[in-house]
Amino acid sequence: MAEFDSVRTVLLAGGRGERMGRLGTGRLKPLVPYGGACRLVDFSLANARDSGLGEVLLLSQYEERLLMDDLHSAWNGVSRDFRVHFGPYDAAYRTAGEKLPERLPDRTWPLEKGTADALIRKGEHVFGPRTEHVMVLHADHAYRFDYGPLIRGHLASRAALTIAYQRIDPRWVHLFGMVAFDRDGALTTFVEKPEHPTSDLVFAAFCVFDAKVLRRYLEELEGTDWQHDISRDVIPAMLAAGERIRGHHVEGHWEDIGTVERYHRAHLAMTRPDATLPVRSLPWTISPYLHRRRVAESPGIRRSVVPFDLVSRGDVEDSVLFPGVRIGTDARVRRSVVLPGAVVPDGADIDSAVVLEDGSVQHVEPAPHPVR
Repeated sequence: MAEFDSVRTVLLAGGRGERMGRLGTGRLKPLVPYGGACRLVDFSLANARDSGLGEVLLLSQYEERLLMDDLHSAWNGVSRDFRVHFGPYDAAYRTAGEKLPERLPDRTWPLEKGTADALIRKGEHVFGPRTEHVMVLHADHAYRFDYGPLIRGHLASRAALTIAYQRIDPRWVHLFGMVAFDRDGALTTFVEKPEHPTSDLVFAAFCVFDAKVLRRYLEELEGTDWQHDISRDVIPAMLAAGERIRGHHVEGHWEDIGTVERYHRAHLAMTRPDATLPVRSLPWTISPYLHRRRVAESPGIRRSVVPFDLVSRGDVEDSVLFPGVRIGTDARVRRSVVLPGAVVPDGADIDSAVVLEDGSVQHVEPAPHPVR
């Protein structure tokens, strides 16, 4: 029996990207390109694979077919030791092999209202006969992390729940789930987006539940006046009931990409020499040929992350460029993100923006947000 066979890992990927503006229009938020190398969803999947978890159950509802087709092509079949499971649709994808299924089974369950609903509606795939613990991940966070120590600590402590947390600048705690612990490491406070924060610790949005305890609280909450949410309902209910909840500190880079401003700012942070999320640590699902170039190495490209195939006849500064990008003659790109295949025309002057694949420009009003 493999080390983590008793742990069912689920990935919540239902975001529409409505707060991403044009960057999120016409695409699923989990598939938003990131860092010149991957998509947002690839972080959690790569973390799970590299942590020795053999399978991740996808929990999604918005444009499920598009997301499942993409993940099946990008992840399933690449390794014998890891795959994405598609719940009630999984048999159709397994039968199709390397191809995509021609049709999927009809939906026979209601749409989920929130993250807790996703666990309930797909319960038969979450709470299997061998499932003793459930690890919950999200598809819109940028970070590299080994889940192994967190899971082992959870198993050893016999806790009802172990949550990942990080210490941040107190000014930004109000944007996240604030947590606090006693001297023994037990959770004492959990408040989603507090108006008046009293702690500088925040929930990093991934955790491990005791499966029986989680299922019991989901059953008790269903039918009540609740918000159908893990952070707003399930965890506070467990805390109020005195369940044993432990914390696991997350060191290093962790970024919640909730808005286009956060997306833009996180990319600019990657161009700094002291970047906490180095290019070499990104999951490579778009192109394995990225290089960071400095002034002495490439005239016209300064402090930027650029692809191996970049064609540039202009100037690029403090920016992140994806594969297939073309920069026209005398064009200038500063403090910007340029998505795959975009063409910046001759003489263009682009500053503090996201350039979409079709060349359209989404200007960004820089907004303060946590720098991890």
